[in-house]
Amino acid sequence: MTAIILIVIIVVIVVLLAVFAMVGFNKLRRADIAAQEALGGIDVALTRRADLIPNLVNTVKGYAAHERGVFEEVTAARAGVAQAAQNGTVEQKAAADGALGQALGRLFAVAENYPDLKASSNFIQLQNELSDTENKLSFARQFYNDAVARLNSLVQTIPWMLFTGIAKVGNRDFYRAPEGQQAPPQVQF
Repeated sequence: MTAIILIVIIVVIVVLLAVFAMVGFNKLRRADIAAQEALGGIDVALTRRADLIPNLVNTVKGYAAHERGVFEEVTAARAGVAQAAQNGTVEQKAAADGALGQALGRLFAVAENYPDLKASSNFIQLQNELSDTENKLSFARQFYNDAVARLNSLVQTIPWMLFTGIAKVGNRDFYRAPEGQQAPPQVQF
C-alpha cells in the first residue's frame, strides 16, 4: 500500500513539474512573440512614413527645384528606412529612422523659405499625415520597448530563466534613437 502511495506522489510531482515547464515555456514564447509583433508595428510606421516622402518631396520640388541635394538626401534616407524596415536589426532601424528624421528636417527648412508652399493644401495635408505617422511611430517604439522590458524581465528572473534555452528566447535590444535623434523631426510651421 505504501508503495502505491509513493508511486502516486512521484507521478503527481512529475506531472506538476511538466505542467510548470509548459507554463514557463509558453509564458516566454508569448512574451517573445509580443516583442516580435511590436517590432512589426515599428516597421509598419516606418514604411508608412517612407511612403509619404515621395509625395512630400514632389510637392516641395514644385516650389524649390534648385534644392536637388536635399531631395537626393531625403530619397536616400527613405530607401534606407524601407530596407531597414524589411530586414534590419533594431539598431539599423533606429539609425535609418534617425537619418530620415535629419533629412526631413532639412527638407522642412527648405520649405520654410517658400510661403506659397507652406500655404499649399497638398503640403498641409502631407504635413498632417506625416505628423500623425510620427505620433504612431512614437507609440510603436514605446510599445516595442514595453514588450522588450517584459520579455527581458522574464528572461532574467527565476524561475522563467530556467526555460529560456528550451523556449529559444533571450534578451532583446531596446529601440534607442541615435544620438541627437531622440526627438522626432519638427513638421509644424
